[in-house]
Amino acid sequence: MIRNYVKIAWRNITRSKGFSGINIAGLALGMACSLLILLWVQDERSVDGFHANGKNLYQVYERKYYDGKVEAAYETQGLLADELKRVIPEVQYASGLDWTRPVTFQVGSTVNKVEGNYAGADFFRMFSYPLLAGNPNTALDSPNGIAISRKMADQFFGSPEKAIGKAIRYENKEDLTITAVFENIPANSSQQFDFLRTWTAFVKENDWVHNWGNYNPSAFIQLRPEADPVKVEAKIKDFIHRYLPKNKSFRVELALQAYPEKYLHSTFKNGQIEGGRIEYVRLFSFVAMFILLIACINFMNLATARSAKRAKEVGVRKAIGAARTALMGQFVGEAMLITCLAMLVAISLVVLILPAFNNLTGKQLALPITQPIFWSTLLGLLLVTGFVSGSYPALFLSALNPVRVLKGSLRFSPGATNFRKALVVFQFGLSVLLVVGMIVMYRQMNYIQTKNLGYNRENLIYIPLEGEIGKKYDLFKEEAGKMPGVLTVSRMRGTPTIISHHTGDFSWPGKDPNQATSFADETVGYDFVKAAGLTLKEGRDFSKAFGIDSVGFLVNEAALAKMGYKTGVDQPLSWGDRKGKIIGVLKDFHFSSMHETIEPLIIRLDEKRSWGTILVRTEPGKTKEALAGLEKVSKELNPSFPFTYQFSDLEFTKLYQSEQMVSQLANYFAILAIFISCLGLFGLATFAAEQRTKEIGVRKVLGASAGSVVALLSKDFLKPVLIAIIITTPIAWYAMNRWLQDFAYKIDIEWWIFALAGGLAIGIALLTISFQSIKAALMNPVKSLRSE
Repeated sequence: MIRNYVKIAWRNITRSKGFSGINIAGLALGMACSLLILLWVQDERSVDGFHANGKNLYQVYERKYYDGKVEAAYETQGLLADELKRVIPEVQYASGLDWTRPVTFQVGSTVNKVEGNYAGADFFRMFSYPLLAGNPNTALDSPNGIAISRKMADQFFGSPEKAIGKAIRYENKEDLTITAVFENIPANSSQQFDFLRTWTAFVKENDWVHNWGNYNPSAFIQLRPEADPVKVEAKIKDFIHRYLPKNKSFRVELALQAYPEKYLHSTFKNGQIEGGRIEYVRLFSFVAMFILLIACINFMNLATARSAKRAKEVGVRKAIGAARTALMGQFVGEAMLITCLAMLVAISLVVLILPAFNNLTGKQLALPITQPIFWSTLLGLLLVTGFVSGSYPALFLSALNPVRVLKGSLRFSPGATNFRKALVVFQFGLSVLLVVGMIVMYRQMNYIQTKNLGYNRENLIYIPLEGEIGKKYDLFKEEAGKMPGVLTVSRMRGTPTIISHHTGDFSWPGKDPNQATSFADETVGYDFVKAAGLTLKEGRDFSKAFGIDSVGFLVNEAALAKMGYKTGVDQPLSWGDRKGKIIGVLKDFHFSSMHETIEPLIIRLDEKRSWGTILVRTEPGKTKEALAGLEKVSKELNPSFPFTYQFSDLEFTKLYQSEQMVSQLANYFAILAIFISCLGLFGLATFAAEQRTKEIGVRKVLGASAGSVVALLSKDFLKPVLIAIIITTPIAWYAMNRWLQDFAYKIDIEWWIFALAGGLAIGIALLTISFQSIKAALMNPVKSLRSE
């Protein structure tokens, strides 16, 4: 019997090649999309899930109450991790972690720039990064020790075994000893580094960590197996105030987050963890489900619409005793066969698309064909898709009355017709929702990229201030300024793209001594305003012509307002023990992500710092010339360090990689959803034209024009599309308005966005329908009336 069912199913597939092709194409596209998203979601959920101690690992974060608001962040005090381990018995291990700028290493003639971190002595006891050589208990104990990756060991020494105990030159200023070699960090780790220096070295190089009012590193702890994290969190809540006084205007609380959850849940709102990348994981999980559902709806619609072709077959089978369950099994089996064919096509599509998908998402995904869970997922996807797409047609066809069917042609009940229309409404509703999302995301990303940031990121180059250039900066600036294409050279601790350092160590006349405040702060060199392309509202830039600038300050408008000054120039201001005056007020500019509002910023002069960033403003159209000259000067003054640089506009773009990825994927998924929906609409229009062949012939004989026939056939299909637009519009507005809430600076969702999305849906649907409608309208009525 099963063999007979398979033969019948294959015969029906080959007999109606066009409709079978539409079904297979729609299901294949839907399943390919779902597979890609499932691979991405699985990879996202696997990040940081490989640590053996994961259930006991926690990251400490701080919740600060000041200025009438509450903020939370992962930045903590430099001594916090070690103090928690020393004071809290439930803490078994603890480690600080702080990122270093890319640094230069040298062994013999091999020179390379590498990124890494400072980490505590317990780091390898806590995290499952396998050591290829060395002891995890002592790898990060020695002040002059360093742990390096397999990749770094291969680059400098040829192998991990040869690296142990050897010396490596760090920043051309000290020799460090290789104490351990660890396996290359896997792609599904949120921590990425190629070397680790000891926390002892970090404390030695950063004396500010002894001030508990300063914060920057991350702190991680591993609780003992029997410890209750809720009780530990309550115990350490006020831990900071063992070292800092508590007052009404300023309070700090410590809290814990399970480390494996941090990657997906890392956004803070009102001092609480709320959202993060998990929102994108959920979003695309829904998108995968919706697109697959759209494809399944295509199958349902086409199968039920073409049920007239199978009606007599069902009638005969029922008349000779076929049970309804047997008929349902046959039709679901046919759906499964089509789904199997679609699955083969889908897997082929995934293999072809995966390299481009990886490039877009920044992943290293591959079909895990050796993992049983992959085949289980494929089987589950196959069964779900086949059952969902085949269930309604099977129920509908198996319920046909054999007497009525064998007496004449099948007539659809209003309920069946309305159900098919409802499915079309659902299909296009999801498509319109995705199109609105595509337009809003594109406009928001375009707004971010084109918004006036308050500084000119075009033709601005960042060069690391390192090595001999730190000592010979004045000479570098002088020589670089002579190079073709170079307009201005300056320096700063960070970059205009991101200024992350904060302090509350400011005072001014009239400030309430009990009022805690926080300002972003930065140190810069002469000509900073000109090099960064900032605008002065009043006053001037730092200049060698004024000796008092060593105790002068630049502030932005937000800082001036926070201090309560109406005008800024010559107003007194103190930064710790440094007393001075404001020499200039900058118009507010964005120095962090547009997810955040512009903070108060205070800048002071510092030409002595040996590290940081050199800012080079180049002449438009002459960047290539300028880079050639800068490289020449750099090699002459700093031969032990490779010349590296970043473009300001590209660094700014990196702040929104996740949003840009989501926007691009939304574009592709919206196009795909509409295409799959139109495949089904095309099939329905084709079938409708076939069913009404004689009616069209009669109308044309009676004088109906081709245009009126096209309108007649089109209106029935456009109604569901219009209903879909009406229903979806408020849902789309709510969803996109919620997405935009994550941005402090955002576009308005205007009415024309919904009109454009609706117009696109109607236009594409009309084009899809009109092909068959026009073909039917132009048919010779004689042939129409002669057809069976």
